[in-house]
Amino acid sequence: FRSCTDLICCILFLAVIAGYMVMGVLAWLFGDPRHVLFPRNSTGMFCGVGMNRDQPRMIYVDILKCATTTKVMAAALGGTQCPTTQVRLRLTRLFAVVWWLLWTVACQPTNTNASQSECLACPYHASAALQQFAACCVCSGLTLALLVSVVFLLLLRYLAIVLVWILMVGLLVVGGIWHCYSEYYHFSTSKLKFGDLSFNTNISVYLQVKETWLAFLIILCVWESILILVLSCLRRRLSVAVALMEESSRVVGYLMSTLLYPLFTFVLLVVCVAYWGMTSLYLVTSGAPLYRVVSLSDPSVDKCSLINGSETCKPQTFNSSAYPYCPSVRCIFFRYDDTGLFQQNLVYLQVFNIFAFLWCVNFVIALGQCTLAGTFASYYWAFSKPTEISPFALSQCFIRTLQYHVGSLAFGALLLTCFQLVRLVLEYLNHKTRGKSACGRFLFNCLRCCFWCLEYFLKILNRNAYIMIAIYGESFCVSAKNAYSLLMRHIGRVVLLDRVTDMLIFFGKLLVVAIVGVLAFFFFSGQIRLPGDTFQAEMLNYYWVPILTVMAGAYLIAQGFFSVYSMCVDTLFLCFLEDLERNDGTMQKPYYMSRNLMRILRKPKPNVM
Repeated sequence: FRSCTDLICCILFLAVIAGYMVMGVLAWLFGDPRHVLFPRNSTGMFCGVGMNRDQPRMIYVDILKCATTTKVMAAALGGTQCPTTQVRLRLTRLFAVVWWLLWTVACQPTNTNASQSECLACPYHASAALQQFAACCVCSGLTLALLVSVVFLLLLRYLAIVLVWILMVGLLVVGGIWHCYSEYYHFSTSKLKFGDLSFNTNISVYLQVKETWLAFLIILCVWESILILVLSCLRRRLSVAVALMEESSRVVGYLMSTLLYPLFTFVLLVVCVAYWGMTSLYLVTSGAPLYRVVSLSDPSVDKCSLINGSETCKPQTFNSSAYPYCPSVRCIFFRYDDTGLFQQNLVYLQVFNIFAFLWCVNFVIALGQCTLAGTFASYYWAFSKPTEISPFALSQCFIRTLQYHVGSLAFGALLLTCFQLVRLVLEYLNHKTRGKSACGRFLFNCLRCCFWCLEYFLKILNRNAYIMIAIYGESFCVSAKNAYSLLMRHIGRVVLLDRVTDMLIFFGKLLVVAIVGVLAFFFFSGQIRLPGDTFQAEMLNYYWVPILTVMAGAYLIAQGFFSVYSMCVDTLFLCFLEDLERNDGTMQKPYYMSRNLMRILRKPKPNVM
């Protein structure tokens, strides 16, 4: 450990993780006494009791009854329960969710007045469509998104300069100036003038006047001229930014294993989210369940008005025949008991649960950023590229990060977690004060905006600090200070590189999602057909569901791949700035940058024996 702060943060982080695990185990032992979250016996959702003795697992499907039931039960129970129909499904919960999604896509009962049981059995009769949905939609679409993302990243070493000029100049000329000129030419014969129009909230009225398009045309021409002038003045810096992007594509091509690391980060994040969610649910359901006797019918029927919902009961021993004057009487869950020691401190436990969850998530992200930064930095600081690059550079950097930099990463993640907790508190207070004092709401909105900006700045600072940690192995505070000072000394290059990189990455994501989405639309709408009768688009009720599913998956894949590329660009940029300041190109202090960067900067590469 480079500093006492990193050591203390490492010990504190390990202690929080240990306490988090202990709390999760205790919540699992004492929580969920009704076995709603994981039905292990017959006391769950009234499964296995009475007429449901042979039906140990159920899910709720008729949720609309919560809105159509009488108000008597809602008044008695405070809106904590509703008489939804329970239907037996011997399925796991994950398959139950998938089953519902596929039912909305592929279920087509032959009878328009089909009963609920017929609709529930429909997915089993539509197995062919469901299998094609899983094989074609998920596998083929996501595989195509993966291939397009990889090919785009690898081709950036050749097409970066072309794409940059097309995006910055070509789209503005073709999409903006040409469109304005065509519209101006279209309305040039119109006798309607701008002065003839009165004030109108319909903007389309002003778009029918040639003066409007002439103004747009002039504005775009002036903007295009300014943009070309600025790019001409910054052509060397732009060339350096493009060269770094091309070099990043080349590095990713040499270190292809780095493209798989986001999958590992995704798995860790899923584990964190799942553990936090299950712990929260077990904490909420940790008390003893309390039940009330209520009537599900109108109080004017018979003598059901005598049942006011204040009488307690037990579902295992409840006998409705004891209330012959009200046939709709039921023993319904009311709430969980909150008199125990565990339940009295539930708020503090939930706060600790959120705090530990945010810290773990931020640490996992920091671990990924530092590991990738160390991998890419090892490439840059190798004098003979790529012969000096280890084939196991990623795994070596991952082990080195866990061995030496846990305290630094934990400290950076802790700072970000504190800001996020403050933002959550502000969001909670804003929700509670909604509709009250306008001055108070304005103050809360200002605080929310300020802390959002601080969190965004801290994320950028942490990202660059992790890069410096991976390069020099310094503590978090020293690395953050050095990274900030280095970037401020080259602020012009920083702004230009960030804007160009963000624009190119956005275009890459848009390209991947557009290609996959268009092909998915033509396939699921039936315009592209497979040979044979294995799949027919007419079997799908809503073909937009699989299309949106594929597009969402394609975006996540592109996000993972392009996040690696973005980390590579940032790492090589900091290494490049350090190389410029620490070395002068002599035999004693040679440059480590590539020959392309040396050529752009007019730096001769020394002959080193």
